[in-house]
Amino acid sequence: MTTQKLITVGEKFPAFNKNAVVSLEKGKEFIELSSDLLENDDNEWTVMFWWPKDFTFVCPTEIAEFNKHVDDFRDRDTRLIGASTDSEFVHLAWRKNHEDLRDLQFPMLADTSKSLAEELGILEGNEKVAYRATFIIDPQGIIRWVSVYDLNVGRNVKEVIRVLDALQTDELCPCNWEKGEATLQVA
Repeated sequence: MTTQKLITVGEKFPAFNKNAVVSLEKGKEFIELSSDLLENDDNEWTVMFWWPKDFTFVCPTEIAEFNKHVDDFRDRDTRLIGASTDSEFVHLAWRKNHEDLRDLQFPMLADTSKSLAEELGILEGNEKVAYRATFIIDPQGIIRWVSVYDLNVGRNVKEVIRVLDALQTDELCPCNWEKGEATLQVA
């Protein structure tokens, strides 16, 4: 049993400085990512999604699905960051080894110290891996949506996009609202 508290809506996303894999090209595989990019004047949002372990079964289906929708996120002025507690070297090996991950268009962040996952409250108590968590972060670095799934269940990327669309309207959106539909008007 764990005593950590899940960071939630309305809270500032924690500060971090981590290595990430961004390419398979020799000499250009790694970059350093920091929380500084979350707060910006470009009105750019961030979706950071976490998976438990590299070289597993459910995780690559989610990562590949996010990659299929990378243009949908870009169209919404939103950057994608994938993350797990595996190292950047394990991320790189997995990308080289798994056909669906070779052409990823977003960074794979390595939280090897597990400090960010722990601060977010998404570190599973027994294996000390991250839960399948998704955070939508606004341009001021504030968390606007959190979703956490059991280790065995993959998330729905289209639902992440739907919620992002709703948040970006800054209006009241009814149940099952989809982009292009009317929002609620308070009389």
